[in-house]
Amino acid sequence: MTDEDLLLWMLNSTPVIDGRRTDRLGDPAARGGTGTGAELTAVRTARDRLQGVVRGDRPAADLAPLLEGVHRSPVIGDTGLEWQLDAPADRLLAVRAVLAWAELHEQHPGRLRACANDECRLFLLDRSRAGTARWCSMATCGNRMKARRHQGRYGRIAST
Repeated sequence: MTDEDLLLWMLNSTPVIDGRRTDRLGDPAARGGTGTGAELTAVRTARDRLQGVVRGDRPAADLAPLLEGVHRSPVIGDTGLEWQLDAPADRLLAVRAVLAWAELHEQHPGRLRACANDECRLFLLDRSRAGTARWCSMATCGNRMKARRHQGRYGRIAST
């Protein structure tokens, strides 16, 4: 799993199902983690803060405590320069997600965003050329929002 995939997994682990926010984080061990309670706490904390930062409800500085004591060191390997991440095992997934957010924020500003459907709690990484993707899924949120907009425009006329 890439760090981008890890970040999206974490961000999208609180979907709204039947009108209620649901925690679908699951076992971080399935994502390469340690599976400890401390890791689950770290991942949930990182997820909640990252969701707030991406939505614009929290400042990016709220992520700083998640990176305390973390170091990246350059290492020359057979394929060239690589970065070695040194973080406590129970915090490694959380740290990788924060670093993935930072890289996306720097290299592709505005491409990681919350779904434009206010009732949805999911996030998307806009990979479109124009950078205009608005919904986590065109099949669900996109169709719902377009149907509502259409109903708002034409529903009143048809009913009169």
